[in-house]
Parts: sequence; structure tokens; C-alpha cells
Amino acid sequence: MPSAVTPQPGQPGEALPAGVPAAAGELIEQDGVGPPDGLQRLWMPHRMVYLTGEGKPAGGGDGEDCPFCRVPGLPDDESLIVARGTLVYAVLNLYPYNSGHLLICPYRHVADYTELDDKETAELADFTKRSMIALRTASGAQGFNIGMNMGSVAGAGIAAHLHQHVVPRWGGDANFMPIIGRTKVLPQLLADTLELLAAAWPS
Repeated sequence: MPSAVTPQPGQPGEALPAGVPAAAGELIEQDGVGPPDGLQRLWMPHRMVYLTGEGKPAGGGDGEDCPFCRVPGLPDDESLIVARGTLVYAVLNLYPYNSGHLLICPYRHVADYTELDDKETAELADFTKRSMIALRTASGAQGFNIGMNMGSVAGAGIAAHLHQHVVPRWGGDANFMPIIGRTKVLPQLLADTLELLAAAWPS
């Protein structure tokens, strides 16, 4: 995936706030706080929605609040759907482990893999293959974690609606941040990932 870029605050010609990097390796002292510590800050306020559980269905998605039943009715740029099939669709995970983390979901509201019929099972498998091809094409994925969590006891966030994870992996994509800091650094916005994968999706 593209490497992370540190955005520079302010518009051309505006003065930078105190404590903000003015240039590579240069920090402006923030008045009243003392000398800068030399650390760079990774601001990801959108993650607060995940931490607080905002928007998570109260009943585990077992009723009208199921997000996997709702998102297919939204435009692709709002729903983050990469590709739509006849019986299943591929959508970006709103809280990805890695950039490009996809979910393959049946349109039909079923909780267990054994509840899929033969056609749904076949198309889910086909979309898994297409996901891998698209991720290799768009981002050079070197490996994948693919699987399902069946039931809340197995770790399923939305246990009432089956979904298969397709997580792209690269050498060195895991470091101390998620292990020690419980923070995952994602170098690409979801909207940009959506555009790249939709363009790379095999017909």
C-alpha cells in the first residue's frame, strides 16, 4: 500500500501552530509547555467511534439494525462496497486490521456458514478469489488471512449476519504499535482504498 504521509497543517502562507513540525527535524516550542519532546503524533479521531462502540447494533445485528443488511441499499461510496454480485457483495471493513481489509457478505441475513445454499457458497468462494486478485493487483499483497468468526463467542462482532474476512498482509506490516500501544497505523483512507480496489476488481 502507499506509504504513510504526514499531513502538514495550515494553508500556504499561514503560520504553523506552536509545537508543529515546521520542516523535517525542526519543531517549534509550544509556549508554556516547555521544549518539544521530538515525538510525532498520529491523530486518528475516527477510531474513537470504534472505541466507544458508536453505531454498533444493540442486538448484535439480529434485527432491523443489521449493518450488513442495510449497507447494500446505500450508494457504493457511502457503503464502502467494492463489488456487488448476485448473492454476495464485497465491502471494506470500517475498522480494518490492514488497509484493504474486505468482508464478503451474503445479501441474505444468515448467521451460520451451514445456512448458505450451494449457489451462495459458490459465489462467496468466487468473491474471495476476486478479492485476492484485486488486492494483489492494487497493492501487491504478499499474503492473506482469510476466515470467519462464527458466533459472538468466537469473536464475531456482528454474529447474526455471516461475513468472511479477507485481510491482505505484507512483510513487516505488524510492529510494536498494535502489540504494545494497541494502535493500528493505517496509511490509506478508506475512500482511497475503495477507489483502488473497485478499479482492480476482476470482471
